[in-house]
Amino acid sequence: MAESTGVASNTRVRIRPRTHVSIATRKKWLAGYAFISPWLIGFIGLTVIPILAVFYLGFTRYDIFTPPRWIGLENFQRMFFRDPRYWRSVNATLYFAFTSVPLRLVFALAIAMVLNTKHKALGLYRALYYTPSIVGTSVAVAVMWRQIFSGRGLLNWFLAQFGIQGVSWLGDPRTAIWTIIILVIWQFGSPMLIFLAGLKQIPTEMYESAAIDGARARHRFFRITLPMLSPVILFNLIMQIIFGLTVFTQAFIITGGSPLDTTNFYALYLYRRAFENFQMGYGSAMALVLLAVVALFTFVVFKSSAKWVFYETETGK
Repeated sequence: MAESTGVASNTRVRIRPRTHVSIATRKKWLAGYAFISPWLIGFIGLTVIPILAVFYLGFTRYDIFTPPRWIGLENFQRMFFRDPRYWRSVNATLYFAFTSVPLRLVFALAIAMVLNTKHKALGLYRALYYTPSIVGTSVAVAVMWRQIFSGRGLLNWFLAQFGIQGVSWLGDPRTAIWTIIILVIWQFGSPMLIFLAGLKQIPTEMYESAAIDGARARHRFFRITLPMLSPVILFNLIMQIIFGLTVFTQAFIITGGSPLDTTNFYALYLYRRAFENFQMGYGSAMALVLLAVVALFTFVVFKSSAKWVFYETETGK
């Protein structure tokens, strides 16, 4: 007993001291929160609260003028089973996204590889190629694009100089969506700059060693450039898919969703249901489905990236 008592008496219990925050540190914290408070207020008021409101309104019948009335899954049943225009908007959006996104990324990568060379006035060329991305999403450029492809627009005038009869580019269901796809491809500046930054990170020694071993240009591209650039491709792919599924301004200004709903993209149809027809509950339900679809595509791309994205940290495994 005495022996155990001695052990117990020699055992020291370490009590963690209380952390004391000085008044000066608290003042710094308050100053920091004061500086970011405009962003916090905007984020909470313009992002968090509207998202929570959409989750509620999606299960209600709400027309802005009367209080929302809970109707459960009726909006979703109407959307999936009783609204043919909804499915036409889905088809138009998927066709646009799966066509424009690969073409935009291919053009962006091709131009980035051209600009990844030593050339005089290279900075000027980069600025010129990036300019369409700065002004391309503006209303003014969309109006200009509509004038170019109109029946009496610049394109038909140019074709007439060679004796070629122009067509109604915006009025033909076969060509209307392609006018918007061409505009989006023309705006490849942002992914191009990201690709260019990724190309700058690839060690030149790898290309030199491959050239000494007799590897041709196409082999160097597929065996070195693409694997080393795969993390950048993953980022650009996700960003462009999100853009393709939520495109709005170009279709709203250039075609207005016509003809025959071939350019009535999902976001445009959502806007018209919610703000033109005052079916805010139905529009909120559509927004929830769009959020789920974007999340699903992003998840699938991330899961598949384990098979084709290469990271430098994996070389030691």
